[in-house]
Amino acid sequence: MSTAKDLDTLLESFIKRGLPGCSLHVMQNGKTLYEGYKGVSDLTTKAPVTKDSLFRLASMSKIPLYTTLMMLFEKGKFLLTDPVGDYLPDWKSSTKYEKQPDGTLQVVPTSRPILIKDVLTMKCGLPYCNSDGPTDDPVMKGMQECMRPLWAKGHYTLQEHLSAVSKAPLACDPGEQWIYGFSSEIAAGLIEVICDKPVNDAFKDLLFDPLGMTDTAAIFFGDAKERLVSLYSRSADGKLVPGPDFFDKKHLPGAENEAGWGRLFSTGSDLSRLMQMLACGGSFDGVKIMGRKTIDLLRCNTLGGAFSDTYNAGYGYGYGFRTLIDKAAGNLNGSLGAFGWTGGFGSWCEADPEEGLSIVYMHNLIPNDEGYYHPRVRNAAYGLL
Repeated sequence: MSTAKDLDTLLESFIKRGLPGCSLHVMQNGKTLYEGYKGVSDLTTKAPVTKDSLFRLASMSKIPLYTTLMMLFEKGKFLLTDPVGDYLPDWKSSTKYEKQPDGTLQVVPTSRPILIKDVLTMKCGLPYCNSDGPTDDPVMKGMQECMRPLWAKGHYTLQEHLSAVSKAPLACDPGEQWIYGFSSEIAAGLIEVICDKPVNDAFKDLLFDPLGMTDTAAIFFGDAKERLVSLYSRSADGKLVPGPDFFDKKHLPGAENEAGWGRLFSTGSDLSRLMQMLACGGSFDGVKIMGRKTIDLLRCNTLGGAFSDTYNAGYGYGYGFRTLIDKAAGNLNGSLGAFGWTGGFGSWCEADPEEGLSIVYMHNLIPNDEGYYHPRVRNAAYGLL
């Protein structure tokens, strides 16, 4: 078995390899098994990574997003089979690209509307579209055409984003294919409509405040900007240089900085409260957040198999979360049904209801080199048991 010293050694090896800084929290049944902070939060000031260091969650923001949506599901606010258009009228109907016998593409109506289940399972038929760069993908071209007026405007709300993209043809019929992307924006829009408040306020009221997650937010507060670790990119010659500042502008207060729904930042200990809740039947620190059976549903595999890429080998996809379905295929020492997700800047988390275990690892780097760091963290964390 591994020990806390072994995890210290592992994280220290990450720093020696060139990672600026990182944090790791491992908890089981409400108790901390390991808590470690290594390296620096900024290469210039040499300020160390501490328990108060904030990390950009990027796509790991989907963990609170889909948790909140499933909390609303179990309160009877919607059914998974409800059409998205019942809540977001611009989405009452949709079109798709269909290949014709002569090889050309034609835009035709979809066989059915997008359902909320399609949103939760990443099967709405649309990828992300974050830039106007050259592309041969007709779906991306369609989304770019819809987004250009908003990009020209410079800032836009989530509801403006949703309204614009609703006119884009889908890649396929809803529910037909797993495509990572715009489902999350639709999910956030559903939360806003159902709760009648901005999505980040809904997160705070329904999830963050009840769990005591005082350091998780989308907009800078207090000294949050100063506590956010610096983002670095690795250049072609292997050197670390400051990363783009576009992402952090979304955290500044003011409508001029809005661009859809803002991504979240958090500390390792804060996010551990959420992951420990998910690992322990919906409760943490005496507070009941959601039902155990709802958690069982959100970690059911909806792919009909496992991902084919090396990084996600052995995992399927549930209702907003990656979920472990084949330990041998992924060479994994975790439990079947363990679930979580990854952030594009290097964060990674997993909740394991069988063991009451949660793992939250954080670093911020472009590219994140996830294939090296995350499997090692997972293997060593499970080795504590």
